[in-house]
Amino acid sequence: MFRRAPGECYLLPGACGRLPRMVTWALPRSRCGGRRSAGSGAQEYKELCKGTVQPAKVVTLEQHCPAVLHLLPFPLQIRDEESGYNKDLFCIPKHYEEDLERVFIPHGLILDRTERLARDIMQDMGSHHIVALCVLKGGYKFFADLLDHIKALNQNGDKSVPVTVDFVRIKSYCNDSPAEKISFVGEELSTLNGKNVLVVEDIIETGRTMKALLSKIKDKKPRMVKVVSLLVKRTCQSPGYRPDYTGFEIPDKFVVGYALDYNEYFRDLNHICILKENAKEKYRM
Repeated sequence: MFRRAPGECYLLPGACGRLPRMVTWALPRSRCGGRRSAGSGAQEYKELCKGTVQPAKVVTLEQHCPAVLHLLPFPLQIRDEESGYNKDLFCIPKHYEEDLERVFIPHGLILDRTERLARDIMQDMGSHHIVALCVLKGGYKFFADLLDHIKALNQNGDKSVPVTVDFVRIKSYCNDSPAEKISFVGEELSTLNGKNVLVVEDIIETGRTMKALLSKIKDKKPRMVKVVSLLVKRTCQSPGYRPDYTGFEIPDKFVVGYALDYNEYFRDLNHICILKENAKEKYRM
């Protein structure tokens, strides 16, 4: 069964449930430079469903338009039109009240989603020693909460595995823009050989930072490498990289809180919030 997707895009068989290696797309000319197949609108979709016309072409997501990734059914997808919650309904530190537009993801929802991610991770990786690698600084709160849930599963489940931790610090942002150079601190990572490695990240946007880190990790010859990211941002800048586990897929908004920062501010905020534009100027370096 074909699934009609927004923006006159067509998601063809094989793309449901998991991110496929290859997807057939018929994109409107206005969306990231994609081309139409024969026909248009509802008529084109009917013909595709009948199999009487062929779609434009088969391409890999990495080679074509990464923006179409948000059309796939990933868990807990926050839509572009979602504005979040009135911040006055939540406990916000006084020193940040004027800097935040809305609460985007409440702390309680983050914790509940993190518990489910821990269950999924242990089901996939819980047969061998796990090295949990925290990407600092933004990942530290998610990392701590995720490991608390993994520890609980280890203590209360029918089986358990050793879980050790390591840390790597990455600097990839200046103000609200990606830095030209990605810098790594403390990335010797000699303990990863032969281990199941779980990389814990706060947010993935372009994916270039994670790809650079994974390249370094693979040099250490781990047994397995999985990546969990609390947030994945939908953006046309992405080359198409997707983590193995995703907490929330969010629109292209600049968010802070729950250890996500803007020039080191807002890490002490429990909720994930949308930052006001004038706050960017206030805290700009």
